[in-house]
Amino acid sequence: MLEESPGTRIDIVLAKLGRALERGDIDAAVNLFQADCYWRDLVAFTWNLKTMEGQDQIRDMLTSQLAAIKPARLRQDEMERPGDADGVTEGWFEFETEVARGHGHIRLKNGLIWTLLTTMTELKGHEEPRGARRPLGAEHGHDPSRKTWKEKRETEAAELGYTSQPYVVIIGGGQGGIALGARLRQLGVPAIIIEKNERPGDSWRKRYKSLCLHDPVWYDHLPYIPFPENWPVFAPKDKIGDWLEMYTKVMELNYWSSTTCKSARYDDVTKEWTVVVERDGEEVVLRPKQLVLATGMSGKPNVPKLRGQDIFKGEQQHSSQHPGPDAYREKRVVVIGSNNSAHDICAALWEGGADVTMVQRSSTHIVRSDTLMEIGLGDLYSERALAAGMTTRKADLIFASLPYRIMHEFQIPLYEKMRERDAKFYADLEKAGFMLDWGADGSGLFMKYLRRGSGYYIDVGACDLVIDGSIKLKSGSDVSHLTEDSVVLKDGTVLPADLVVYATGYGSMNGWAADLISREVADKVGKVWGLGSDTPKDPGPWEGEQRNMWKPTQQEALWFHGGNLHQSRHYSQYLSLQLKARCEGISTPVYGLQERHHLA
Repeated sequence: MLEESPGTRIDIVLAKLGRALERGDIDAAVNLFQADCYWRDLVAFTWNLKTMEGQDQIRDMLTSQLAAIKPARLRQDEMERPGDADGVTEGWFEFETEVARGHGHIRLKNGLIWTLLTTMTELKGHEEPRGARRPLGAEHGHDPSRKTWKEKRETEAAELGYTSQPYVVIIGGGQGGIALGARLRQLGVPAIIIEKNERPGDSWRKRYKSLCLHDPVWYDHLPYIPFPENWPVFAPKDKIGDWLEMYTKVMELNYWSSTTCKSARYDDVTKEWTVVVERDGEEVVLRPKQLVLATGMSGKPNVPKLRGQDIFKGEQQHSSQHPGPDAYREKRVVVIGSNNSAHDICAALWEGGADVTMVQRSSTHIVRSDTLMEIGLGDLYSERALAAGMTTRKADLIFASLPYRIMHEFQIPLYEKMRERDAKFYADLEKAGFMLDWGADGSGLFMKYLRRGSGYYIDVGACDLVIDGSIKLKSGSDVSHLTEDSVVLKDGTVLPADLVVYATGYGSMNGWAADLISREVADKVGKVWGLGSDTPKDPGPWEGEQRNMWKPTQQEALWFHGGNLHQSRHYSQYLSLQLKARCEGISTPVYGLQERHHLA
C-alpha cells in the first residue's frame, strides 16, 4: 500500500473533525485528539483567547460553545503546502462559523491531533474594505452638495466626541493604540485614541537618546502598511516615531494628542463609560460603550523607595524619564538595574564621557542580537524566511500555533545552541562579575518576556563595555540607601553619584486602571500579563494565555492591549473583531472568562 501523503492525512482528519462538529457529536470530535493535546482558539470558538489542554478541557469547551458557534466547511487550505517531519504532520485549514470565517493550523501525531489553532479572520457581512472590496475613492457623477474627502474628514474630526460619540475609546496612543485604531477604522467602528503627548510617536521620541528597536524589522511591521524594503533592521527611536506619526495620518485615525484622561467610570445600567478628558485646556466628556487601556505592556514605572532619596543632592530619574547622555559628561552616574534599558543607558553614558556604574541586583538573561536573529527568529522573521516564502501573517500564526504550555520545550534547544555558539562571550561576562541566567528552565528570552516582561538584555554592544570594565559593574548586592552624594549598597559599597538612574522596570498595567477608574476595578480585574508559570514574577496558577490581554476581563467593557510591535500587530486583529462584533450586536458567548488570582 502506498504511504499516505501529509496532505491526505490532514484531509482525512479534517473531514472527520468537520463532520463531528457539524453533527454536534462531541465525543467523536474529542476522540480525534491524542491524550496529550492542545486546542488554542483566538476568538473563533470561545469569543476569548483560550487554550484548552487535554481531551477533558476540549470536551468542556465544545459542550459549552458548539451549539452557538455552528462551525462548518472545515477544509485544508490549498494555498499552503502541508509538511511532515520528526513524526509530526502539519498543515493549514480554513473554516466558517455562523458569524465568521477563520483560518487554522493543525499538527498530527500518529494520525491524531496534537495541536490545533483556530483563529477568527473576519466577520460575515462586516469584512474589511480591502482588495476587491476597496473603496472607489472618486465619486463619479454630479452632485451640487458633494463633499471632498478632506471636507468629510474635517467634519468627522469636528463632530466625533462632541455631537456624536465613539463606540470605543483607546487610552494610549503608542504603537498598541495606533495598531488597534487602524484595525477598528477598517472595520467601521468609531474610535478615538487619547494620547497625552503632543504628537504620535512621541512615546518613542521622548525616550533616552540611544534607544533603538531590539527586535528586527521583519518582526515589527504594523497592520496594512509594512515597513519599506530599505528600512533598517533595527530602527532608531526617532525614525519609529516619525513612522507612527505618518501611519496615524494616512490611516485616518481620530487621534487626540495633547489630551489627558482624568477619569473613567462604567455605568452597569446604561452599559456605558463616562470618560473625562482634558483637551486643549477644555474638559470633554466621552461616552463610549467600550474602553481599551493601551498604556503599554509594562504599566507604571517602578521607582524603589529608598532611605536618603530626599537628601540626595544630585539628579534622580526613572529610565523612562532619562533624556540621554548629553548633560552628564564627566559626571558620576549610577544605574540601578541590568536589563535592556540599563545596558542601553550605560553604553550611551559611557560614549558621552560619563563615569558610569551598573548595579546588578539579580541575574539577567543575555542573548547577543546577531545570534538571536539567526537562531531564534531566522526561520520566521528574516530575509532568509522571506526568500523561503514566509509571510508576516503566516509567521505570526506559526508562532501562535505553539501552545504556551509546551513552548519552552521548543525554546530550550535554541538557547542551548546560542549558549554553545557564544560560549567565550558568556565566560568573559561571568569573569567580569556579571550574574547570568537562562530563565527558570533554560528557555531563554521569549519565555521570560511572556512570563514576566523583564529580566533580559538583547546585546547590541554594551556587554563588551562591561567585559572590558568601561562600564563599571557592581553585582550581587541591592541598594541600602542614598546619601547626599552617593549610593550605598547593602554590602557597604559606596558609589559616588551625581545622577542615579532607576532602570527598575514597570508594574502591572492594571495600575493605570486604578488611577483612571478605581482601585476596586483594578482589583476586580487583577494582574495583567504573565502566564501563571509559577516562575519568578509570574505566580501560578497556570493560565495558558497572557493574563487579561486582548480579551474580556472581569470588568465588563474594559480591555487591555499592548506588548511589542509584533503583538500590537497580531493581537489587535482579534481585539478589533471582538469589539466590532459587540458594536454590531452580534452574540459573543464568552467561554472561560479570565479569573482573578492576583491583585497586581
